[in-house]
Amino acid sequence: MKVAVLDITGKDTGRKVELSNEVFGIEPNDHAIYLDVKQYLANQRQGTHKAKERAEIAGSTRKIKKQKGTGTARAGSIKSPVFRGGGRIFGPRPRNYSFKLNKNLKRLARKSALSLQAKDNNLVVIEDFNFEAPKTKEFVNVLKALGLDSSKSLFVVNESNKNVYISSRNLQNSKVVDASGINTYTVLNAKKVVIAESTIEGIQSNLSK
Repeated sequence: MKVAVLDITGKDTGRKVELSNEVFGIEPNDHAIYLDVKQYLANQRQGTHKAKERAEIAGSTRKIKKQKGTGTARAGSIKSPVFRGGGRIFGPRPRNYSFKLNKNLKRLARKSALSLQAKDNNLVVIEDFNFEAPKTKEFVNVLKALGLDSSKSLFVVNESNKNVYISSRNLQNSKVVDASGINTYTVLNAKKVVIAESTIEGIQSNLSK
């Protein structure tokens, strides 16, 4: 698969790069994508939810009324869940939502995500670029030149492009990662995936193992 290389102004440089069909042209595996996205979202959950149960409520344990003769149900403690201010029955407890997936499955999911974006013509390859200093305005100008200022985008750049990464952090609809930071969720969550020319080899080597 050959893709034209653009510069940061959005103009065609006249060059094309070859994308591996093993990474960008496979038949997408929907179930692998589902599992990888599910794991990613599960890992974002803090799991710090907590409600006090009966044993954790501060209150008297005195029997609040006599056992018999009241005409109502028995009640042994004001901390009972049936009373206002009592403990919660089966309340949420802190837990870890993360789970493990096979490395090969995760690799398949990422290749499937990239192949889906390539199939829909949502992959853009641009020349390597960097900024002399971190400036959000310069990154916004790149987005405008590529027609991505009003849509979600994912930029895959070289690890050395620290200024590009910092320039993008304040923008809600744009995310910048290096080749090792690609995941299925961010690839599919973007309307366009913009790949710097020098990172293609790294992406292909990481996902072809």
